[in-house]
Amino acid sequence: MKHKRTVLPNGLRLITVPMPSFESATVMVMVGAGSRYETRKNNGISHFLEHMAFKGTAKRPTAQDIAAAIDGVGGEFNAFTDREFTGYYIKAPVAHLDLSMDVLSDMLQNSKLDPVEIEKEKGVIIQELNLYEDTPARNIYDVYPHLLYGDTPMGWDIGGRKEVIRAITRGDFVNYISSLYSSNNITVVIAGGIDTQKTEKRVQDYFGNMKSFDTISYKKVLENQNKPALTIKQKDTEQVHIAIGFRTIPLNGKDRHALEVLASILGGGMSSRLFSEVREKRGLAYYVRTSSDHYQDVGTLYSSAGLDKDKVEQGIEVIVAEYAKFGNGKSKLTKEELKKAKEFLKGHLILGLEDSRAVAAFYAQSEILEEKIETPNEIIDKIDKLSVEDIEEVAEKYIKQSTLNLAIIGKFDNRQRFEKLLKF
Repeated sequence: MKHKRTVLPNGLRLITVPMPSFESATVMVMVGAGSRYETRKNNGISHFLEHMAFKGTAKRPTAQDIAAAIDGVGGEFNAFTDREFTGYYIKAPVAHLDLSMDVLSDMLQNSKLDPVEIEKEKGVIIQELNLYEDTPARNIYDVYPHLLYGDTPMGWDIGGRKEVIRAITRGDFVNYISSLYSSNNITVVIAGGIDTQKTEKRVQDYFGNMKSFDTISYKKVLENQNKPALTIKQKDTEQVHIAIGFRTIPLNGKDRHALEVLASILGGGMSSRLFSEVREKRGLAYYVRTSSDHYQDVGTLYSSAGLDKDKVEQGIEVIVAEYAKFGNGKSKLTKEELKKAKEFLKGHLILGLEDSRAVAAFYAQSEILEEKIETPNEIIDKIDKLSVEDIEEVAEKYIKQSTLNLAIIGKFDNRQRFEKLLKF
């Protein structure tokens, strides 16, 4: 899979990824703007703006007009917000590529931000926040970052706080856009059955007039953890949800791929160590999985699980014990187990890139966040080169009792029953 990177005169970056056998194409616009760029007074505005972008422009005055334009060609459109980026995309038949670019560029440059629509959408946003609160299996991924990063933008919920959402005005959106939505902070990726040369010209036509300006920076996280940490979010649930993990490295750290392989070994599939020990052998959980997450300045290796509330301590003990094997140099990792974990990772990467939307997101995130784009083949090559000794060395480096963190959603008053489990 080959790509071409071009920088427009206004600094906007364009990546084209021809996929010759495809009859469709995805246009994705990604902005280096997310919740970590927010303040206490506008927390949640990144996600809120994502909603408002679809609420009408001068050319297409209503949300219905925008939806009808895409529905009318059988396309699909959506957006997403993370801590470090916001993405907007349209996937449609390649014959309608111009329409996709026209709609997205119109939304980014000419959004009406109608105060009436803002007030209505506040209710939608608050109901979305309520949904997350009522879904502990989803909410644990907000509770765990707050434990790691505390009362900072990296620790706040991406969706924001309800009292802040209720107070946001049109002026807040205008100020936010003028602080981050600069052409040189935007990447457009177009993947699918495209002609690269023709596509480049059309992107210049649609996005070439966007303005470039200096953008605000994020506040770096200062990490100084020296003992295990625990947080319990009180909620009466039938199933206890936990996230347990360790501090690691930023996105561009040299151990990133080794950590991803380690995550695969621990909880990357139904034959992984944690799935086998927690679910299959003991029946303690319905789901258990491990991830290696990386941001521009920090990272974490962690496992999440939904545990039987009468056996939650046993579940935590088992998970900590599996991590301890790696942290204490007693993992007994074999070449066969490592090979399986590698193939799991590589297979998921390959399968995930069979869709033009996923391809666009892959290249957009790499361009926005990383020092250079690693192609899928380059990533696979780096994974293939990792040895048992590499994984064991990385595990011992980052799996330490002093940076162990446990987040729990459940109804528990006694913290000590869990604190005593956080050692190995």
